[in-house]
Amino acid sequence: MEASSSNKGFFQDQPILKNQLYDDVSIQRIVKLFLPPSVFKTVEPDLSKLGDDVLSDNIFNYVTDAEKNLPYLRGNGRDAFGKPKSELVVTEGWRKLQDFGIEKGVIAFNYDSDYAQYTRTIQCLRLHIWEASCANTLCPAAMQDGAARLLQLHLAKNDLEPTQRRVMQDAFDRLTSRDPSRAWTSGQWMTERSGGSDVSQTETVATYAPFPDGQAAPLADVEGGIPLGPWSIDGFKWFSSATDSSMTILLAKTRPGKGLSAFFAPTRRHNPSLVSATGRRGGTELNGINIQRLKSKLGTQSLPTAELELQGMRGWMIGEEGRGIHEISTMLTITRVHSAISSLGYLGRGLAIAKSYALVREVGAGKGRRIPLWKNALHMRTLATITGEYHALMLLTFYTIHIMGLDETDPHTPSSSAFSTSHPPPPEHVAPLLRVLPSLLKAYACSRAVPLLHSCMAALGGVGYLVNAETEHANVARIFRDACVLPIWEGTTDVLASDSLRALRHPRDGRRSLDALAWLVVERGGGGAPEAVRREWRRVRAQIEGGGGQALLAEAGDIAFRIAEILMAALLVVDAQSDDGPEVRTMTRRYLRKRGLAGPDSDEKAVEGLDVDQAIVYGRGAVELQGGGSKL
Repeated sequence: MEASSSNKGFFQDQPILKNQLYDDVSIQRIVKLFLPPSVFKTVEPDLSKLGDDVLSDNIFNYVTDAEKNLPYLRGNGRDAFGKPKSELVVTEGWRKLQDFGIEKGVIAFNYDSDYAQYTRTIQCLRLHIWEASCANTLCPAAMQDGAARLLQLHLAKNDLEPTQRRVMQDAFDRLTSRDPSRAWTSGQWMTERSGGSDVSQTETVATYAPFPDGQAAPLADVEGGIPLGPWSIDGFKWFSSATDSSMTILLAKTRPGKGLSAFFAPTRRHNPSLVSATGRRGGTELNGINIQRLKSKLGTQSLPTAELELQGMRGWMIGEEGRGIHEISTMLTITRVHSAISSLGYLGRGLAIAKSYALVREVGAGKGRRIPLWKNALHMRTLATITGEYHALMLLTFYTIHIMGLDETDPHTPSSSAFSTSHPPPPEHVAPLLRVLPSLLKAYACSRAVPLLHSCMAALGGVGYLVNAETEHANVARIFRDACVLPIWEGTTDVLASDSLRALRHPRDGRRSLDALAWLVVERGGGGAPEAVRREWRRVRAQIEGGGGQALLAEAGDIAFRIAEILMAALLVVDAQSDDGPEVRTMTRRYLRKRGLAGPDSDEKAVEGLDVDQAIVYGRGAVELQGGGSKL
């Protein structure tokens, strides 16, 4: 016997991550369900390269740098002579990761590519693959996407004043650019001390103060001659992510009784009186923004989040005065779906780490025997359970994205994906579905992903709890820590559940949304979900339509979650009908049984052995036990 030391003895082999486009069983199923084969064949090389690139050593080195060297305010908000100077400094790793995402067009893809209603689905697959390697740079990118869509809708109208059209077109072009030297990200500044998600008590005030005739408006951009807006905005934004963004969409009051209005403003402006260290005059400064302080957070530490004081920030009103909530809802729909994708991007990577670890880790099996974890029945059942939950969430997420794609394009475009061909939603159901699905999805997916990620972390034992920056690709603890914010921002789970209930009880639109959900559960494809699922839907609908007051509001969380589970059950059935493999049937059966949605005729005695669990986790054909051999 020889004693171990720091440099000799047993050393655990590290888990090896594979390209998630091919290694993630759920992604493979999503592709088959929601993309026509011809479309996937066209985009597969790009998706495959992205899947390789996000696992490169350079990317993980940038992640480590972004996490180690956190953003800060130079001089703590003042220069050497005491003059206020808000200068945010972000790390090299953060900038490199942001540039990578811009060059890859993770946001631009939805605006410069044309795959009809499938463009959103392809974009979101790319976001999913990139999420866990981006060190939170997809947070400002989410708001960039929302701002681009909002400006796109307004640029399609004919009522824009010429100067404002030029300003908004310039912003849209930057938001959808793949050139890091020109591209913009965006903020979405709504949260204030008075209300959090409740913006009704907003204390930010916008005053219409156009520049006098004969006086040229100061410029946001000298090179393009882009002028600042005629509105002067003052207030305090208490929680603003994307502090380093180049523009923002924000809410402010204008006049008593008019409600909130939406504004677009660049975050920087040209100042000809600035003097550089060498005496050169002219430069840029923040557009009436003082960064009060940066927030200290449990996770997302690489992301600069700040308290901002606005004093004379110049901006442009978007849409009609007093219709700010309506305008910002366009962004919220997109950013809430981004939040769900983020949760599942983290969960997908956590599961990838856990299942790759199971291939290299051995455990005792009694009487001196040792076996790899992928042969341990209990461990594989645990990973199969996580995989089944993850896949159900992926189905709900990409169905919501599928509806977004239909809403953003001509709904009569011919469909040829497995899902669209067999179960196309009637055009009249698209908008009602989109009114409720993003809030339901964000509330449920972000909440469920956190405990599931914790299970992935636990699947590595003690090493999973360590923040393994020295082995960044296996750093599931960092991913878990960052995922914890997602049930909170862009509306907490309770806020979104309340919003969903209000939407379903709306006196005009509520019934349309309920009817659209009923189509998905009851009528889709002529047969719909099993009777037990349909019966539960009818019970929940009767509860929504028959209840009232505070008693029903108190149940909003349970109602929203139950609707999400009913929808996932219906989508799992569609998935199982498209592929009769035993692992797909098993995942569906287990989900229905666990949620109390399995009927009396369900196959309770079905064999669910180790080989089925292995197929659920690693894919059919990945594991073939023949005399103890494996093709993993």
